[in-house]
Amino acid sequence: MRRVHAIEQESYAILREQLADRYPAAAAWPPLARAVLERVVHASADLEYAEDLVLPQEPVLAQAVDALHSGAPIVADVAMVAAGITRRPAVCRITDPRAAQIAAQEGLTRSAAALRLAAHEAGPGAVYVIGCAPTALFELIEHCDEYRPLLVIGMPVGFVGATESKAALRAHEGLSPRAVSNRSGKGGSAVAAAAVNALLYIESSSERERSRA
Repeated sequence: MRRVHAIEQESYAILREQLADRYPAAAAWPPLARAVLERVVHASADLEYAEDLVLPQEPVLAQAVDALHSGAPIVADVAMVAAGITRRPAVCRITDPRAAQIAAQEGLTRSAAALRLAAHEAGPGAVYVIGCAPTALFELIEHCDEYRPLLVIGMPVGFVGATESKAALRAHEGLSPRAVSNRSGKGGSAVAAAAVNALLYIESSSERERSRA
């Protein structure tokens, strides 16, 4: 059982009050979607995610929770995202010398090359968390049939490619039902990590069954 510090409890009480005041419709979100929203808002102090965030259906999030608790790999695009994922190590190859070599040979960014390395290491069924590099998200979209992600948290931040990569994720027929993203150019390592942390902090279905037994 995760212990919640008193400061965090107070912070959540404040953000829930402010969400209820500014975005009352968010109160009707289903539990897992609400958990993701609240943790993203908590990480960013940005209530506008209540309108900006785009989430998959609740059963998809529930499947991701169970998979994560069963050890599904997590792939991160950059070290800051990996560092922000507190419950589990993530596969991140941004500092791997091979990423620089592949990037130079194939005309990729280092982030895209690193994601390629991490995807091959993680194998099918991984949860991808992309909070910095739009090129890494484009790499994932282009090769999704090979990488076969279970869930994609695509929230890169910036003015070049960030909005476009997230739009491409939501437009992709195969990935859109399994994508967490946001419509604007904001995002970043902290909020992407927060979204997956929300799923890691929730009990899996088997844990709930054991607690009821």
